[in-house]
Amino acid sequence: MSAPPLKIREDLVSKIQAHGGETYPHECCGALLGRDGGGLREVLGLLPLSNRRDDSPRNRFEVTPEDVRLAEKEARGREWELVGWYHSHPDAPARPSEYDREHAWPWYSYVIVSIEKGTARDMTSWRLQDDRAAYDSEPVEIVRSSASISSD
Repeated sequence: MSAPPLKIREDLVSKIQAHGGETYPHECCGALLGRDGGGLREVLGLLPLSNRRDDSPRNRFEVTPEDVRLAEKEARGREWELVGWYHSHPDAPARPSEYDREHAWPWYSYVIVSIEKGTARDMTSWRLQDDRAAYDSEPVEIVRSSASISSD
């Protein structure tokens, strides 16, 4: 049985891609805000964050505990949840690295966008297995911006 898709509006995909292009050649990062339940996970908003990694921002990103609290507060304020994180891979594939796995948490969706020479390419999503041994690919369903993806 395959995992249900992560639903995300095309305008939010464009914002993730733009954030990756703006920060190139460094990695961008941000929070995915939305809803999770009934087998459906949907991204309804983003919280772009600053990459706090100062020693190797080209191939690493870092968020602080304060960033996590800010993302959780922003999600609660909209009556949503913090459902995951996004970041870019400059001039690298849109798949998680070993570093990504070592610093990830199970349950969250991890969207990665490949930025090649400043231009967005592939975008993928992943979920870390509960035992933290590996990621599972999460299908991404991009929904037209004018369409409502919420069941409310």
